[in-house]
Amino acid sequence: MSKLTLYTNPWSRGRIARWMLEEVGQPYEAVVISYEKDIKSPDYLAINPMGKVPALKHGDVVITEVAAICAHLADQFPDKDLAPPVDSPLRGSYYRWLFFIAGPLEMATTATAFNWEITEKSASSIGSGRVSDVMGTPESAPKKGPYLCGDQFTVADLLLASNLGWGMQFKTIEPRPVFSEYVERIQARPAHKRATELDDALAPIPG
Repeated sequence: MSKLTLYTNPWSRGRIARWMLEEVGQPYEAVVISYEKDIKSPDYLAINPMGKVPALKHGDVVITEVAAICAHLADQFPDKDLAPPVDSPLRGSYYRWLFFIAGPLEMATTATAFNWEITEKSASSIGSGRVSDVMGTPESAPKKGPYLCGDQFTVADLLLASNLGWGMQFKTIEPRPVFSEYVERIQARPAHKRATELDDALAPIPG
């Protein structure tokens, strides 16, 4: 098997990538990238020219962007059933949620964090649209089944629970009962607990 190396920082979306690696259950090396010394160094910029974490090196292939890392791992290790098969009707729903989370949801939480004003007039020209519409989308989704793709836990659930959890913790997403229940249930998975313990040992998240 090709070597897996995760470049990460415990104060980053690298926590999501580590959770995914723990779900996959394959050996991997975690390289902690310091924001002060490493993130813009020539050596790391050769891995990710954006100078951001996480990044994953899988053999000779480098994958950046946390959603891409998670989707790559799901496809590389299909025996873990972390994505619907390519020929499954659920694959379309899976893609929908992956790109919703990486696109509109990410942008909406960033807009909230930095107090960017998205007006009724500008909403149609902005990728996320109105923040209220973005937040209404995942609010209804968990009610349709235990997971976003019905009975199967997938990368989409891992990403959504991570984003909702961080958003509620840092007040960029309004806490709602359906969000809290969903996050608690998804993050109860053993792989999440293992990943959290590893990252908290490096940099505990304040309560």
